[in-house]
Amino acid sequence: MEPLASARRRPPAAAPAPSRFLLPVLFFFTLALSSCGAAAASGAPVGEDYVRPPARTRGGQRKALLGLFPWSKKKASSSASDPQQVHISLSGEKHMRITWVTDDNSVPSVVDYGTKTSTYTSSSHGESTSYSYLMYSSGKIHHVVIGPLEDYKIYYYRCGGQGPEFQLKTPPSQFPLSLAVVGDLGQTSWTTSTLDHIKECEYDMLLLPGDLSYADFMQHLWDSFGTLVEPLASTRPWMVTQGNHEKERIPFFKSGFQSYNARWKMPYEESGSTSNLYYSFEVTGVHVIMLGSYTDYDESSDQYAWLKADLANIDRKRTPWLIVLMHVPWYNSNWAHQGEGDSMMSAMEPLLYAAHVDIMIAGHVHAYERSERVYKGGLDPCGAVHITIGDGGNREGLAHRYHNPKPFWSVFREASFGHGELKIVNSTHAHWTWHRNDDEEPVRTDDVWINSLSGSGCIQDSSRELRKILMSP
Repeated sequence: MEPLASARRRPPAAAPAPSRFLLPVLFFFTLALSSCGAAAASGAPVGEDYVRPPARTRGGQRKALLGLFPWSKKKASSSASDPQQVHISLSGEKHMRITWVTDDNSVPSVVDYGTKTSTYTSSSHGESTSYSYLMYSSGKIHHVVIGPLEDYKIYYYRCGGQGPEFQLKTPPSQFPLSLAVVGDLGQTSWTTSTLDHIKECEYDMLLLPGDLSYADFMQHLWDSFGTLVEPLASTRPWMVTQGNHEKERIPFFKSGFQSYNARWKMPYEESGSTSNLYYSFEVTGVHVIMLGSYTDYDESSDQYAWLKADLANIDRKRTPWLIVLMHVPWYNSNWAHQGEGDSMMSAMEPLLYAAHVDIMIAGHVHAYERSERVYKGGLDPCGAVHITIGDGGNREGLAHRYHNPKPFWSVFREASFGHGELKIVNSTHAHWTWHRNDDEEPVRTDDVWINSLSGSGCIQDSSRELRKILMSP
């Protein structure tokens, strides 16, 4: 096998010249696959040579939205019964979970929906919850699952039986699939700029590997974050996992992740998990696993046992792509958070390697980095490509310092805010791009084609090893 053939800077081999009939089709297909945002200008510095200029001020400094007293109630909407902080997520095959908050506790947890505006032919009832945190009390948090839904179709929906109409688009049933990826988002004007850039792109789903609101005990910031992301999160599914800023644990008073679990319910039950901190789902030929960096993960843990069971049920013919997200990176050449993922990697990397994970995505480090295919610290054509993308726009700033010389497994690294796009073109090829957040313009700075391991000899060569690990106690 050609070394590192599974992650290289070139597209698939050219096919024979297409017929005149296919040329228009290929032209528009190419346009659909092209990443949004301009490419880095020729000769402009990129990677470690790039130094971010001072931020362009817009009437004030870039800072988190900390204007409210830390324990104050959220600002009420025009009507206490109106839905606030609406966001959606997958909930099993052909189903979607709609989540929103109301100030009025009498509002029913019901969603009316249909394929025509203002015409609701179906209705689903769900559940609700609320929580108190020191001097803060949340509104009524509604979770309603709707479906079955048709693939790649626009649905119009209304929350609570009244109020404004929203619309969502379901993912496609066949390739290509476009995934937006952003980590450590926060609530600064850099965050707003990153979200604006993502909005410009055609994408089917957003993946976020932890650190959402940066509320850090100040619960009103969960409300402002929900309001900030609603324009995007109410139209496409957001699939998230927890980071360290979701902990919010107060010894002897509050257990961790109370706010996160109440507000961002993911399909953990649908995937056989007993915890909202780790789960999996499938979409358009991709099996995605969301791992918990801040819950037990050693070989005797519930998470490890669940992961083994989940991997044993994957059919790579049905889902040729296998992607894993977690918060703490395992391969990190930045000075920030160095070594924090080592114990989790020691426990889980052999299992994930035997399962032939294609791509692993993490946050936590406030910078960007992409690796070659790697395993146990060395280059391995059957290992995973590791991507660190904890640079969505958080208030803590960027992690500028990298270890030098650069490790041989590290391909590209840059300390900038930004977002990524993963376009799964077909069962064997995906196109990854990372877009530096350059204020008004997303600049495409890293660009690579990745081949799926399902189309390589890796799976056949180590299938016996995988079965041995999965069958072990």
